[in-house]
Amino acid sequence: MSPPSAPDRDSSNPLAGFFGVFRYSRRALGLVWETSRWMTLGLMLCTLVAGVLPAVAAWVGQLIVDGVVAAMEAHRAASDPELLTLITPVLWLVALEGVIIALIALAQRGLAAQQSLLRALLGQKVNVMILEKAGKLSLAQFEDSELYDKLTRARREASTRPLALVNKTFGLLQNAISLASFGVLLVQFSPWALLLLVAGALPVFISEAKFSGDAFRLFRWRSPQTRMQIYLETVLAREDTIKEVKLFGLEGLFLQRYRDIFTRLFAEDRLLTLRRESWGFLLGLLGTLTFYGAYGWVVVETIAGGLTLGEMTMYLMVFKQGQAALSASLTAISGMYEDNLYLSNLYEYLEQPVEDDGGTLTQGATPGDGLRFERVGFAYPGGEAVLHDISLHLAPGQSLALVGENGSGKTTLIKLLTRLYHPTQGRILLDGSDLRDWQTEALRERIGVIFQDFVRYQLQVGENLGVGDTHAFDDQQRWQEAARHGMADDFIARMASGYQTQLGRWFKGGQELSGGQWQKIALSRAYMRENADILVLDEPTAAMDAAAEAEIFARFREHGHDKMTILISHRFSTVRSAEQILVIDRGEIIERGTHDQLLAADGRYATLFRLQAKGYR
Repeated sequence: MSPPSAPDRDSSNPLAGFFGVFRYSRRALGLVWETSRWMTLGLMLCTLVAGVLPAVAAWVGQLIVDGVVAAMEAHRAASDPELLTLITPVLWLVALEGVIIALIALAQRGLAAQQSLLRALLGQKVNVMILEKAGKLSLAQFEDSELYDKLTRARREASTRPLALVNKTFGLLQNAISLASFGVLLVQFSPWALLLLVAGALPVFISEAKFSGDAFRLFRWRSPQTRMQIYLETVLAREDTIKEVKLFGLEGLFLQRYRDIFTRLFAEDRLLTLRRESWGFLLGLLGTLTFYGAYGWVVVETIAGGLTLGEMTMYLMVFKQGQAALSASLTAISGMYEDNLYLSNLYEYLEQPVEDDGGTLTQGATPGDGLRFERVGFAYPGGEAVLHDISLHLAPGQSLALVGENGSGKTTLIKLLTRLYHPTQGRILLDGSDLRDWQTEALRERIGVIFQDFVRYQLQVGENLGVGDTHAFDDQQRWQEAARHGMADDFIARMASGYQTQLGRWFKGGQELSGGQWQKIALSRAYMRENADILVLDEPTAAMDAAAEAEIFARFREHGHDKMTILISHRFSTVRSAEQILVIDRGEIIERGTHDQLLAADGRYATLFRLQAKGYR
């Protein structure tokens, strides 16, 4: 299977497609300018110096050779020559060339130093841009595999490409200045020499541009395969997956799949590399032939008396350096074309449309009305609906329990409440105002959620709690209060460093917790939100024993007596105390009521309750 062409390229006009990608050069220059204006100006100055001085050095070299020849002839002709008088002007020229060479070396060192510093600064700036954009994407966008491929491509290449593009731009400018300087000298020999110079370098440029485009299209085409490789590396080398990998004996299977992907990708790389280098060598021979053709031409002219020895030396040097400068210029243009292609990944990702929160409300139209779902439905893009016609009202001080099989839509309903998703039909109101009209920060400060798949942060204990409320991230008193509510304070107190203990195994000295302890950390994190009046627990005690679970819910009921509380659980011993229980099946509410009402109705809830109760007899 051959890789498709890169998107948004004009296949009907290859030349327009080639020059069209250079639209990112200006943006890359703008990025570098924003990163450091002084170093950008320094690059310009060093580029100018490094571009002009080689031609000046060649011209001074001609003066030295001709001066030496003239001095030798004067020395032979004079009966009593003053040797010092003859060689002093030549020595001054030698000293001048030494100063010029030193300045060229200084300019090149200056370029290298500033490029190195800018590489670090610009890499950081672009990575921050990528992460800032990620923070603006919706959960649905993160779940889009195509967008995730864009993010992967942007992160892999884009942090280095802007500076590479700018370096090539300045390198092109430097070589253009050198070429202009060399051209002034070469045209005095023959205008045809300039054409010969161009003819020798152009084939290599065409070849490089063609293969740069092929490499980029290959890179885009295989992004999913590369991402699968990264995923397999993660599964085989992470402490939270390795135990199951070992238990099921998956090492060989996954490692072989990893090798197979590499073998396919390497075969493509090898073919492209061999074609690129073979054509580069063959076409590069043309450049060598043109140089030696010019070499012979200059030698013949010198022997015929048309050129002095110094002029011969200068023209040979100028032609050789001019050919190198032109070849470097064309290679830079080819490289800029490639860098622009890869920068399209960055800007394609950065320009990805994001949902406009648009909300400004910090208080609802009817304070105290609580939470309302009005005929809410939700479907994933391009998929079937997962919630249908959900209507409910939860007032402050009331508790709601959601019961249903896995995949029935319970967690999706919570994601709609937290505005991680937006309803595809109906609306959700908080205190009489649509959630879409609320300011995101104001809305989420009112909600404390512990999801079933909560994050186990590789941070210190206190910071693992502090993430629950960034306003109190470093507040140790709040940590302790939250840990007490979440029943995590006992085992934290037994840790050697208490709230400063590093959790997880990713960093030195890290301590791993049991599943139940992690759940208590996550519960405590939810209690960090003192201003939250909507508390949501999604299967929060699955890894806890019965006694710990009973105490957790006793504290939860006490803490949430004046709040709106929502509980998702498969354990009926925990949901039976809720004032309102909803039974959800395939995205629809099929039963609602109190525990006693649902038992009396003898429906799905009653059947499930009796089945679970039977297991405890």
